[in-house]
Amino acid sequence: MANDGTFLNLEAGKKKRNEALEVSTGTPDGGKIVKTDSTGRFDTSLMPVGIGADTQDIVSFEDLLAGDFVNIFDDSGTPSVRKSDASNGRDANGFVLTGVTAPALATVYFEGTNTQLSSMTPGARQYLGTSGAVTGTPNTTTGQLHQYLGKASSATELNIELADCILL
Repeated sequence: MANDGTFLNLEAGKKKRNEALEVSTGTPDGGKIVKTDSTGRFDTSLMPVGIGADTQDIVSFEDLLAGDFVNIFDDSGTPSVRKSDASNGRDANGFVLTGVTAPALATVYFEGTNTQLSSMTPGARQYLGTSGAVTGTPNTTTGQLHQYLGKASSATELNIELADCILL
């Protein structure tokens, strides 16, 4: 029989079927049985501090698409994220793997692999483009940003190596 993430427990002297925990809300979930998600991995909320993806949940200033590179900025005292853009001075500080409709919390990744891209050449260097996108061509336009983002490991995956930007 396949494991569906359930287990039997005795409650008030009777057997009860319970669901294993896939996402933790913190202390109230201490001591509970856990299960992997649909990808076969543990959710980062189940991992100890310092183990797992380097992320932060930040309020989105605008709608973001999965795979967008984002710029962190101060919106009247509130840390916020918007799409990075080489044409208007918004360097890439991280990326999102899940799209959000603003205003909402966006999980920003600061390292790792962006798995939500397309049409890249494996092994090719990728640079900051416009509206959160990447491009295989480095920017050479005066007054705009040049920023190396990383190297494509497949047509859809970019191994992130964010470099400091250069104002051309």
